[in-house]
Amino acid sequence: MKTTESPAPLPAESGATVSKVDAPPAARPSGQKREGTALNVFSHGILVLWAIMVVMPLVWAVMTSFKDDGSIFGSPWSLPDTLHFDNWARAWTDANMGDYFLNTVLVVGGSLIGTLVLGSMAAYVLARFDFPGNRFIYYLFIGGMSFPIMLALVPLFYVVNNMGLLNTIHGLILVYIAYSLPFTVFFLTAFFRTLPTSVAEAAFVDGASHTRTFFQIMLPMAKPGLISVGIFNFLGQWNQYMLPTVLNTDPDKRVLTQGLVQLAVSQGYKGDWSGLFAGLVMAMLPVLAAYIVFQRQVVQGLTAGALK
Repeated sequence: MKTTESPAPLPAESGATVSKVDAPPAARPSGQKREGTALNVFSHGILVLWAIMVVMPLVWAVMTSFKDDGSIFGSPWSLPDTLHFDNWARAWTDANMGDYFLNTVLVVGGSLIGTLVLGSMAAYVLARFDFPGNRFIYYLFIGGMSFPIMLALVPLFYVVNNMGLLNTIHGLILVYIAYSLPFTVFFLTAFFRTLPTSVAEAAFVDGASHTRTFFQIMLPMAKPGLISVGIFNFLGQWNQYMLPTVLNTDPDKRVLTQGLVQLAVSQGYKGDWSGLFAGLVMAMLPVLAAYIVFQRQVVQGLTAGALK
């Protein structure tokens, strides 16, 4: 039995045009389209609700810091009639928030630089070089992330006291660096593994040392990751309260979180709620400013290894 074959197409005559009819594109099912639209509306609604929940308390705190005490309790949700800048001046001088702010800048600035330098060096070695004990050291840093800091407060107090670093700015800086290194090494190790090795190999061929290759080539390439982990460390160290409370009992060397607690206790009895809100906004603004300025670099650093 022979199989039937479709006849070959006839050649077109000279001067005649051959029309080609394309098949109509497959229409998208209306039910699937409606489902996708409903999902988009639902997700956007959740995002808008979440944004309102996050932004409204911040806006209310800033707005309240410019009110007087009577307006705070009389009309808490209304805009201030006049801007009371004396609230900020009173919190900055009378409550010593200026001194606490300076101490915090010194501690967080020093610890942030030390954490990024030491963490990036350790992460680069763990990510680029194979040597005995590499994985053990890496998992040791990861284990430090899971260790509760509350369990180390008592021995840490005696260690810092025996070293003569209790109630000192540099002692608190060293403790902050040790506290932040595990997460920094964990984050930057994964980031350095995504960087191309050909650039470092070309530098070695040209005669560059390991130190020069790291500081002049690899470290600038890791700028998005450094900014991302720097923002996270800045947030954690700026808002740290437990460590300075245990290791920094000198009233003249208190950091901003300790000053806010002291301000809340003292102003609570005096009824100076406007000064308390002004101090709260003072502590909040640097964190918001840092994230607003570097938000694009943070997202770029978090998604750097997702696509190649």
